[in-house]
Amino acid sequence: MKNIRFAVLAAAAGLVLTGCGDDSDSGAGSTPSAPNSSTPITSTPTPTPTTGAGALPLTVSRTGGFAGFNDQLVVGADGVVNATSMGKSPGKCKLEDGFLSTLTDAVKQVDWAAVGVTKPTIRHPDDMIIAVSASGGLARLDDPKLKPLVAPVGTLLTEATKPGSLCKPV
Repeated sequence: MKNIRFAVLAAAAGLVLTGCGDDSDSGAGSTPSAPNSSTPITSTPTPTPTTGAGALPLTVSRTGGFAGFNDQLVVGADGVVNATSMGKSPGKCKLEDGFLSTLTDAVKQVDWAAVGVTKPTIRHPDDMIIAVSASGGLARLDDPKLKPLVAPVGTLLTEATKPGSLCKPV
């Protein structure tokens, strides 16, 4: 009886680990998994045309994932972030000047014309999509063209959804 329980537990663990793997090494003979229809993408940032290349406003959305995120942040040129998060009242915070400068510099490093507008889609079940929009461009944060934004946007998501030292509530 113990052997059967162990075998079932081992098989279940194997199935769970299989679903958590990185599909970056998918080669010949592999097929992409079908999108998970139970994880709706309720909103993606709308490309926001601006007057200057790489200027704010910047819109970041985080949807899906195992935790079921549904966050949207809009950073204005004045550093005020309008944040909406699933299950919480909309909030505002003002970015600390040093971090706002870091974020603005990162946005300016991206060639938004080359980024274009690519609506992010689910790649696998429990896929967490972080999409970024600025200067008329829209793409997933994991797009190589958005590399300068990876660290600042990660910090922004942490600070604006749970205001701390870099984003003071307004």
